[in-house]
Amino acid sequence: MLTAKNIDLFYGASQALSEVNLEAKQGEITCILGRNGVGKTSLMQAITGRHPVTEGSVVWDGKDITKLPAAERARMGIAYVPQGRQIFSQLTVLENMQSGFATLPRGERKIKDEIYDLFPVLRKMLRRRGGDLSGGQQQQLSIARALVTQPKILILDEPTEGIQPSIIKDIHKVITYLREQGDMAIILVEQYFEFARDLGDCYSVMDRGVVTVSGRVAEMDEQKVRSYLTV
Repeated sequence: MLTAKNIDLFYGASQALSEVNLEAKQGEITCILGRNGVGKTSLMQAITGRHPVTEGSVVWDGKDITKLPAAERARMGIAYVPQGRQIFSQLTVLENMQSGFATLPRGERKIKDEIYDLFPVLRKMLRRRGGDLSGGQQQQLSIARALVTQPKILILDEPTEGIQPSIIKDIHKVITYLREQGDMAIILVEQYFEFARDLGDCYSVMDRGVVTVSGRVAEMDEQKVRSYLTV
């Protein structure tokens, strides 16, 4: 469904990505692994249109979207759960989720019961401000907000970062459920090796702005992959 081809990305004179390739297929989870600062989030910025690429292309369902702005890509079904959650702290839980309506036609602007089934804690906190939630609850809210947009591709940028183990398990179950539905592609950016290995179908390991190792998770050389995650 989505292919990034030979992506180069710069921040000023500093090159963050060099000839990076990535594929994400419907019904599968593609994991992007690597230490901090190796270019994982920069690749997500390129895919979502939040930062322009210098060279290369992003192709979505056969259409070149490299030059499209982030808002247009969101309307096409590319949803991003950013690192650090970035919920609106002064808005209520309900208002945070309703912000996802911006990508939808007016007739489809509703929060499906399925989202409350996946994150039952949010149903109990609809009038609470986002900034009053715990880190784990904010992460669930950030994922729920993305799901409100009815995405065809869901990008999760380090969803386990700073989250308590019990909520990590809940997020694991949610991602597993979404993959089993078979109607979206999922890109999972992670440093938590076991979490990514247990969920992923495909993987790519990044180091210093390039993809060093990639393949099917079932054929992964775990020792080699772990060597790129060790500080």
